[in-house]
Amino acid sequence: MVKKQDAIYATALDEIIDFRFDERVVDVFPDMIQRSVPGYATMISSIGVLAAKYAQANSHCYDLGCSLGAVSLAMRQRIRQPDCDIIAVDNSPAMIERGQQLLASDTSSTVPVKMLCADIQDVIIEKASIVVLNFTLQFIPLAERPALIKRIYQGLKPGGILILSEKMAFGEPERERFHVESHHEFKRANGYSDLEISQKRTALENVLIPETLACHQQRLKNAGFDFSDIWFQCFNFASLVAVK
Repeated sequence: MVKKQDAIYATALDEIIDFRFDERVVDVFPDMIQRSVPGYATMISSIGVLAAKYAQANSHCYDLGCSLGAVSLAMRQRIRQPDCDIIAVDNSPAMIERGQQLLASDTSSTVPVKMLCADIQDVIIEKASIVVLNFTLQFIPLAERPALIKRIYQGLKPGGILILSEKMAFGEPERERFHVESHHEFKRANGYSDLEISQKRTALENVLIPETLACHQQRLKNAGFDFSDIWFQCFNFASLVAVK
C-alpha cells in the first residue's frame, strides 16, 4: 500500500474545524504520524518488545484507539504465549476498515487479532495482560479519564501492564516553551510549513488536551497501580508503563 503524503493543512483554510479521524486523515495517517510524532517508529517497535515480556497465556491484549493497528501488529509479531489474542478498538470506521486490510496482509504471526469499531469506553476489559493507550487518552474528555483508567486496572490480571503514550504538558512555562518549540522544529525538519503547523495546532486545540506527567501518575496511582514510570520520551511525547 503506497504511503500518501499529508497535505491536509498545506493551503490556507477559511475555517478550521476540529480535528477528526475521517477519511482524509486515514488516507495520509502513516505519513502524518511519522512526521508529527518524534520517535514514533521506535515507540511502536518497543511496545512489541514489552508485549513479548508481559503477555500472559490465556489472556487478552487490548489496543485501545488502535487507528490502523500499528501497535497490534507490533505485539502480534512478538507474542509467543499460548491462547493469547489481541483486541484492537477504534471508533473510526475508516480506520478499522483500512486497518483490517493491513492486518490481512500480515503473515508474520498466527496470533489472533480482532478489530472492533466501537467507543473504547464501551468495551469490557477482562483477562487482560496488556492494555495499550497509544496517544488515545488525550482525546478523551478530562472528566472521563479517571473512570477509564480504573476500568483498565480492574480488567488487568496480576502482573499485567498498561502502556500509556501521550503528548505531555509541562507546568513550568520555560519547559513548556522548550518542548513545544522543539516539536515544531521537528515538524519543520520533516517538511511541514509554518502554515501547516499553525492550522493543525488550531484544529487540535479543543480536541487533544494534554496533561502533565504528575497528573498521569497520580491518576494511575488512584486507580490502584503501585508502579508507573516513563520508559520513552522525545520532546513533549512520552510513554509510561504501569504494572498491576
